[in-house]
Amino acid sequence: MESPLPRSSVPDAVFERLREAILAGRYAPGECLPTQRALAADLRVNIASVREALGRLEQLRLIDVRHGDATRVLDWRRSGGLEALAVIGSMDAQLAGDLFEARRLLLGEAARLAAGRRTDEQAAELEELAGALTAAPDDGSALLADWAFMSALVAAAGNLVFQLVMNSVRELYLPHAGAFAALVSDRENLAPMYLAVAEAVGVHNAERAVEQMDRLAGAQEARMVKGL
Repeated sequence: MESPLPRSSVPDAVFERLREAILAGRYAPGECLPTQRALAADLRVNIASVREALGRLEQLRLIDVRHGDATRVLDWRRSGGLEALAVIGSMDAQLAGDLFEARRLLLGEAARLAAGRRTDEQAAELEELAGALTAAPDDGSALLADWAFMSALVAAAGNLVFQLVMNSVRELYLPHAGAFAALVSDRENLAPMYLAVAEAVGVHNAERAVEQMDRLAGAQEARMVKGL
């Protein structure tokens, strides 16, 4: 903890500093954090700010706070949930590979379910969103169109857990959308794949919907991993 923290949004700054230290391994799993008083003195903040930051870290299951006992660092890879993705801060090739592999598998199954469960309104929305990506004038617009299409597909699948997963991923994706520009690179070749997925869902062809989504998500996965 090498420098005092800025006075604005002090609990946020404490949270960020401790989160980075935990994720970077400067505090190892099982290690005890300094006491709240020691952290406050080290960071030159009040104890209330430290307590609030620790509460947020506990909610993310990065630490285990026990009253009257030491606060221990947890192994976030074992204790954390999807919400931890939103606070990782940076992505290496391994994490990117895991993330986009999971994305491809989830979207493929969502396409299968959507082909059987979609409403007429959802089918029409998917075709409209596929067209929006084709017409996107720049990468930023295309990324938003991609997210809207995939979100609509998951909604059409009618699986609540899939929807909650998408909600968690959104907290990582949207604030850092620029880092995912490779998802929509070479849109001329990708755009027909969105339309193929929408058309397969529209005619209740589950097998083709999975095939086309795997093709689209696989192409995006390869672009993203190659770019790291």
